[in-house]
Amino acid sequence: MRTRSLELGRRTLVMGVVNLTPDSFSDGGRFFDPQNPAVAIAHCLSLLDEGADILDLGAESTRPGAHAGSLISSPGTEFAPAVSADEEQARLMPVLRGVLAARPKAIVSVDTYKTATARAALDAGAEIVNDVSGFEWEPGIADVCAEAGCGVVLMHTRGRPEDWHTLRRLASDELIFTVRGGLEASLSAAVKAGIQPEATVLDPGYGFGKRSDENYALLDRQAELLSLGRPLLAGLSRKSFLGRTLAPLYSGQQTKSEWGPTAPVDARETASIAALVAAILHGASIVRVHAVRPAVEAALIADAIVAAG
Repeated sequence: MRTRSLELGRRTLVMGVVNLTPDSFSDGGRFFDPQNPAVAIAHCLSLLDEGADILDLGAESTRPGAHAGSLISSPGTEFAPAVSADEEQARLMPVLRGVLAARPKAIVSVDTYKTATARAALDAGAEIVNDVSGFEWEPGIADVCAEAGCGVVLMHTRGRPEDWHTLRRLASDELIFTVRGGLEASLSAAVKAGIQPEATVLDPGYGFGKRSDENYALLDRQAELLSLGRPLLAGLSRKSFLGRTLAPLYSGQQTKSEWGPTAPVDARETASIAALVAAILHGASIVRVHAVRPAVEAALIADAIVAAG
């Protein structure tokens, strides 16, 4: 990372998610108070106390249907994200600074694809940049990460959130080929920018342009991505595809999504733990979660299984 190193593989590391947005799919607005960052800071410190190895702060929602993506227009397309870099930083920076003032040794990751936000966060003490687009939406962010010498998480995203419901379904072989190819391209961009291989972690991007059953197929074959030579991060916590599998159990509480009924978000915690354990058994070195303490306990059990094998 920027000032220190983490050993990956000895045990699973737990990354605690903090959404500094009013519209996150999982806890929109719960920790977002632009007038009072103390609410979010207190939550961050609580996650650290529960055993989080890393905090991942995000200030723009990339939930299905969100208007997120590159600031650079493609031919014939005028495109800009719903949250500007200035707004993202206004939400993010007071919390980042507050956490590091209270816990100077905390390892903070910033969930952003924006070059300006990544630069500001790294200057303020962030150690990791977690780019959901894998350096695709704003390629200049790779140069910023290289200059800072920070850790990077490169995630695979298929398309942009507002287009996910239109994507055609992929068979298992085509899906793993697509994800591997996208991650290879992100790794290549990182190397080209001068980022050291040992600074990179790969994320298959569960839920990001994958339909419900595709996520399970990807999880089943996740270990194949280890052939890329980098550790894996799995972010499965509270994802919509888990809610759709649970939906029949919550007929009176179902909500509607673009791909059918889904169980409410607050009913997905047990399913999240089940998916987390599967991810660890299939090679994940880091898990990204909302509820840290249960994840820490589940990871201990999964790690013991892996060690026994």
